[in-house]
Amino acid sequence: MSWGTFFLLVAAGFGGGVINAAVGSGTLLTYPALLAAGVPPVAANATNAAGLSPGGFSSAWAYRVELRDRMRVLKWALVASLVGGALGATLVVALPSRIFVALVPWLVGTATVLVAVQPVLARLVGEHHEGRHRPVWPWTGLVGVYGGYFGAAQGVMLMAVLGLVYDRDTQRSNAAKNLCGGAANIAAAVVFAIAGVVVWLAALAVALGAIAGGYVGGRLARRLPKPVLRGLVVAVGVGATLYLVARR
Repeated sequence: MSWGTFFLLVAAGFGGGVINAAVGSGTLLTYPALLAAGVPPVAANATNAAGLSPGGFSSAWAYRVELRDRMRVLKWALVASLVGGALGATLVVALPSRIFVALVPWLVGTATVLVAVQPVLARLVGEHHEGRHRPVWPWTGLVGVYGGYFGAAQGVMLMAVLGLVYDRDTQRSNAAKNLCGGAANIAAAVVFAIAGVVVWLAALAVALGAIAGGYVGGRLARRLPKPVLRGLVVAVGVGATLYLVARR
């Protein structure tokens, strides 16, 4: 790998880390960059998970104030994200991807619509479930499976479900999204590493950028008004859906 390609992947990792911290879908920047660097598609998917996973935790650190009193609530959500991410990565390694890939644009599109109407749905769900416990872990586990399999717009999906079952506050949901997304990615990266499909030098380049980008993106996102943050999530979700449809 040339130095130019290495620094291109560092830059892509930084941009992907910023996008993931603020809205999600940083994969839409880093995955094409890995393909452009000559990494084959399956290896690019694995390398992308390994490279972006540290950025999820650096962005969660930037959101530590919003997470400080929430870890008891989120501990099982984190475990479910880890299990889901590992399962999704196992599907990549073990099964043909045709059916799942065909469903991906529909999944991302549905998640984007959910984010767009989240305030209305959250109010309805809150009224319906007032005084009841709403477990978070089944939803983060399901999204983790998707995140481990491909990951584009995993953040959009997490924002959709967390806004409904975890917290209506967009910033608190975004903090939890960064933590759960990072957990799913690190679990997927472990599975991919065991399977031997990670290109480690490329993963290192992406990780170097993602760590810095995740923290910077987290700090920037904390300063965004809630409607602006939600609007960015929707915009990225629409872009992710169009991108995934175009790739079919």
